[in-house]
Parts: sequence; C-alpha cells; structure tokens
Amino acid sequence: MTKEEHIAFWLTSADKEKDMMLFSFEGKRYVYALFFGHLYMEKILKSLWVKSHAENIPPKTHNLIKLLDETGIVLNDDDRSFLLLLNQYQIESRYPDDIEQLYKITDGYTVEQYFLKIKSIEQCLLNNQQ
Repeated sequence: MTKEEHIAFWLTSADKEKDMMLFSFEGKRYVYALFFGHLYMEKILKSLWVKSHAENIPPKTHNLIKLLDETGIVLNDDDRSFLLLLNQYQIESRYPDDIEQLYKITDGYTVEQYFLKIKSIEQCLLNNQQ
C-alpha cells in the first residue's frame, strides 16, 4: 500500500470506531463508548503518525500521548491531560478490577463531556491531516 492508502486505512478505521462510540453511548454502555472513543483518537493519531514518518506502520501502542508526541503536533496542556485521562479507557477497561472502577465513575453526563472534548481535539488533529 502507498502512504496515502495507509493513512486512508487508519482514517476509515477511525470512522468505524466513532460509529461504535456513538452506538455504545445510545445503548447506555458508557465505559464502552469511551473505550471506542479512545480507539477513535488512537487511529486518527496513527494516521497522522504515518503522515509524519517515512515508515507506513505506526508503533503498536495504545498510548495517545506517545502517539501524539511522535507526530510533532502540539496540543495545549488541557488537551494533553484529557488524552492521558482517556488512556484509562483503553488500558484499564481490559482488566476486571479496573473496569469495575470505571463503571463507578462513568455515567452519561461524563461521557457527554468527554465527547465534547473528543470532538474539539478531533478537529485540531484532522486540521493537521490537510
């Protein structure tokens, strides 16, 4: 695949994760909505990683801050802190003890607030895709 095809792969895959994020929210599966929200951000970042590197295969990591830092894109401290917070829905939601804690702190209002922040960061990141 060409570089452009690799980028398109990550962005198309990101769109599917966004659909699952919204579907999970509508079904009141709030932890899963943010799990897919994390994947959505991760795949956008991986598309930007491919764009900014000679290689076409991004690192096998789920850490949004690591991916962001390797793209060269600079976000403000608030957005970086949010991505760090969003990381917990990718990593901790995989383990029984941790996911129970996430269920306790994640409700519809929280997810709506996360979605607003995801949308804001999404726009910033996609503007760098141009």
